[in-house]
Amino acid sequence: MTGARPFISLEDILVKADSVWRSLNQEDWLESFRAHPRIGEQKAAAAQSEQAQNWSKQEQSGTEGADTESRAALAKGNQEYEKRFGFIFIVCATGKTSEEMLAILNSRLQNDPETELPLAAEEQRKITRLRLEKLITQ
Repeated sequence: MTGARPFISLEDILVKADSVWRSLNQEDWLESFRAHPRIGEQKAAAAQSEQAQNWSKQEQSGTEGADTESRAALAKGNQEYEKRFGFIFIVCATGKTSEEMLAILNSRLQNDPETELPLAAEEQRKITRLRLEKLITQ
């Protein structure tokens, strides 16, 4: 991204970011997943900036009002997902309720690893895009 500067518009940045993201390999994707907290949690496996922590909290705000049963189901689903795929469940959580996230999690648990990794990477791309928009417009 740094080498592609200067950018002429937000759209130019977003197009380039999408292109860069799609050019990365699996290990790059997995590294980015480690910088996110699990759905329903606040702490990521890798260090996060304060801004990234705040964005994660905002994006996952749909879990804040979740009842104890939903929180427990998300925690259990997160564990099952990590055991099955070897990385955290990643979903673009903005605007989603805990029930919606749980339904997506349960659905994606049915995937095989070859199907799931690109789906998770696409969700990460959506998150990155939203964060770039926030960064540029704030």
